[in-house]
Amino acid sequence: MVEKTFIMVKPDGIQRALLGEIIDRFENKGLKLVGLKLLKMDDELAQKHYSEHKNKEFFENLVKFITSGPVVAMVWEADNAVYIGRKLVGPTTPNEAGPGTIRGDFCINTQFNLIHASDCIENARKEIALFFDEDEILSYEKSIRHWLGLDI
Repeated sequence: MVEKTFIMVKPDGIQRALLGEIIDRFENKGLKLVGLKLLKMDDELAQKHYSEHKNKEFFENLVKFITSGPVVAMVWEADNAVYIGRKLVGPTTPNEAGPGTIRGDFCINTQFNLIHASDCIENARKEIALFFDEDEILSYEKSIRHWLGLDI
């Protein structure tokens, strides 16, 4: 079933110039990028995005970190996009993330774990709606072969 997932490269991922590598991994896996924007989150958006952590001791530091620099918000589409996105990213705690995952290959600290990935379809829908208007999510044929009439 084709679905959409929300992926966000956090300020540490941007600072470390890993955006291209991260996008490559999603494209190489076969997901289709249908939404992308560079932004600096304000406190209100950060608190909404991380609302499930509001009563946890790390919430204030999480908001402070995510608003400290630019992020790249993305919407990816594929069959089982949420599941695939989580597998590519790896577990939240980098020392639990295996080699070949984004966090396993590039992270050593849970606070600075480079990337956010939706954990279920319902949360993907909520997160996408927080960052994107409906008209900012594109629909297009992925293959240039289609445009050239070569895959008929």
